[in-house]
Amino acid sequence: QVQLVESGGGLVQAGDSLRLSCAASGRTFRMGWFRTAPGKEREFVSSIAWTSITGSGGWTRYADFVKGRFTISRDNAKNTVYLQMNGLKPEDTAVYSCAAVLPGSSTWDYWGQGTQVTVSS
Repeated sequence: QVQLVESGGGLVQAGDSLRLSCAASGRTFRMGWFRTAPGKEREFVSSIAWTSITGSGGWTRYADFVKGRFTISRDNAKNTVYLQMNGLKPEDTAVYSCAAVLPGSSTWDYWGQGTQVTVSS
């Protein structure tokens, strides 16, 4: 069982920045961020994976609507993944949830409770 705890959400103005954090209680292979806007389906935002137990290698993925604005990164020592969000827009308003894939798995096995991000115009 892996627990994911998100933090860093809040209310900001358009153009501002926020950094979301997701701390995992156990070992994971890939972690990602999804968001659910009011009245919309959950959508993929970004993910990061690593190819060794030391955290070396790997790749990142971004949804087209965040490329150039959001950056995902990780701190292996802390089992924590970050989502740096710059140039926030009102349409970025959503509940952002962290998810994790365990080693040997191909699906998102665990989810966090979500953190609210609200961007005012």
